[in-house]
Amino acid sequence: MRQVKVGGMRVDLVSEIASLAFDKSWLFANVTEAVIAENRSWLDHRYIEPGTGRFILSHHSYLVRAPRWTAIVDTCCGNHKKRPRVPVWNDLSQPYLENMRALGVAPEEVDFVMCTHLHVDHVGWNTRLLDGRWVPTFPNARYLMGREEYRHFEAAHNAAPKNPVNHGSFEDSVLPVVAAGLAELVETDHRLFENRDAALRFAPAPGHTAGNMQIHLNGGHDHAVMSGDVIHHPIQCAAPWLSNAADVDPAAAVATRMALLEELADTPSYLLTGHFPAPTAGRVIRHGDTYRFRFED
Repeated sequence: MRQVKVGGMRVDLVSEIASLAFDKSWLFANVTEAVIAENRSWLDHRYIEPGTGRFILSHHSYLVRAPRWTAIVDTCCGNHKKRPRVPVWNDLSQPYLENMRALGVAPEEVDFVMCTHLHVDHVGWNTRLLDGRWVPTFPNARYLMGREEYRHFEAAHNAAPKNPVNHGSFEDSVLPVVAAGLAELVETDHRLFENRDAALRFAPAPGHTAGNMQIHLNGGHDHAVMSGDVIHHPIQCAAPWLSNAADVDPAAAVATRMALLEELADTPSYLLTGHFPAPTAGRVIRHGDTYRFRFED
């Protein structure tokens, strides 16, 4: 993804896993071969794997830099973490921090870690393994997490401490941040900055998790939405009714997705999703009664 500018902010992609194919029915239980065929003309080999028809996702973060602060949004899967139920996420060794440093930012320079939600593949680099302990990767940052979602998973963890919540990520990627005193629990409409050239806020995005959020950047006349898992794959622009297997409230997730697509359709606003493969960034355009995604190469 080329750098996106939003007012006085710069947004870069920090890659963990650039391309990972998932079985289409595992990702979307209600997908049909007909809807795939209808969209193959604009979804090439970068997004649907030739031969297998599997859907290709990326795992990445967004690095947001303003003149006075630096933020990272969603932190992927993380290295050395045991995720046996999903082998492609298990015990990874990826050059994520090296990729961040190549963009000119060290972990110590990050001021804010912003979590759209607390699923396993969005919080992994919250912590790293150091001398056998999970410690915050970004030691000088405030980690902003949704209060409602945190309390939901905290209750599940407290009710059955030996059962891994979110594949174990709540224990190894969230609780160590809380123990270090770096976590800040926020409401789903929390506003972090409201400067004319660098405004940043959360917005409710119900459906995928309890307390799911998206993040809006506004600067001057520019606007971008970092949507987390409101949308997983570009085919959902054409078929918003496709529901991800992890949605806790599929009907609410569809409604949230439809509202976001309608808000952004045929506007200059950027949509920056949690999993679209390169070139990742783009804009929503209308296509009859539905939508398409126009990637910004």
